Amino acid sequence: MLRKKPRESISNSNLLFLIAIMIFTAMYAVGFFRFPASFRNLQTFVDFFNNNAPLIILTCGMSVVMIGGGIDISVGGVTGLVTMCCVLFLNSQAGNVPVSILLALGIGLAFGIMHGFLVSYLNIQPFIITLAGMFLANGLLTSIHKEPLNATLPAFLQLRDFTIRIPWLGTVNRLGNFIPLKISPGMIVVLVVVIVVAILMKWSRFGRNLYAVGGNSQSALMLGINVRRTKFYSFVLCGLLSGIAGYTFIMQTGAGNVGNASGFEMRAIASSIIGGTLLTGGVGNLIGSPIGALSLLTINEIIRAAGINSNYQAIISGLLLCVFIVLQSTVVWLRGKRLDFRKKI
Repeated sequence: MLRKKPRESISNSNLLFLIAIMIFTAMYAVGFFRFPASFRNLQTFVDFFNNNAPLIILTCGMSVVMIGGGIDISVGGVTGLVTMCCVLFLNSQAGNVPVSILLALGIGLAFGIMHGFLVSYLNIQPFIITLAGMFLANGLLTSIHKEPLNATLPAFLQLRDFTIRIPWLGTVNRLGNFIPLKISPGMIVVLVVVIVVAILMKWSRFGRNLYAVGGNSQSALMLGINVRRTKFYSFVLCGLLSGIAGYTFIMQTGAGNVGNASGFEMRAIASSIIGGTLLTGGVGNLIGSPIGALSLLTINEIIRAAGINSNYQAIISGLLLCVFIVLQSTVVWLRGKRLDFRKKI
């Protein structure tokens, strides 16, 4: 009798994604029952997206690169550069909103193409080249304009102040006033980006190839996959998302500043890992990326609601990241050992 080939009932990507959901749910439940004034208000949850749209978008781009076995630590610098360049253009005589959006996308694509080419076709380590890209972006940012600069174009200000109000999901504040639920343009951009990138990674040839390349580039090459082109496209997509994040950032703040998106690259990496993306590549779920970001944001909101010193945010976030990395490694190792055992029998 032929034995059935052993197989896993659930992939590593989906398993780590489920763990990420459980961690986020548990943390939000703590806030929900411990600090009801904040967490039982639907606006608090929606504001995670309204106020942190750039971070979530960058996390999606970081996850794409990490699934392919790479990393991009320039995303924060590129995002900051985009904000300053777009504000300068908007305040110029030729300033208009559509061209400023194209400018943001162009800057992001330029860095993505540069990183992708150097990593994929010249075989330079992604950490090294994206570190250089981060220095380049930060250097250009401080050279272009050192002082904070507010956008003054009326058309852009109208876009920045635009909100969608949903009365039937509103709440009554402590003063007894009814406040409708508010959704910013940034949240809409986040939802579109997450859906599009998740579909791209799940059902497109590029997504399947990228998982294969991240899992084992030599095996992917023997399967006929163009490894260099696949890695190149992953960095290009990450750069494009950095441009989108930059424009979303100024839609949120309305200003260019040398400190914009500072440190976002580290937060994006942490969010990707907590969301179930392995640093070694080949494993990850794009829907888990925003879940990871929401987990970090929930921790920060719990600390704020509890009145704890904000310095503890970084400590607790670091501890959570360490725990999740150990958990990821343990889960993948145990599943590998179980699969080997089933093959032997």
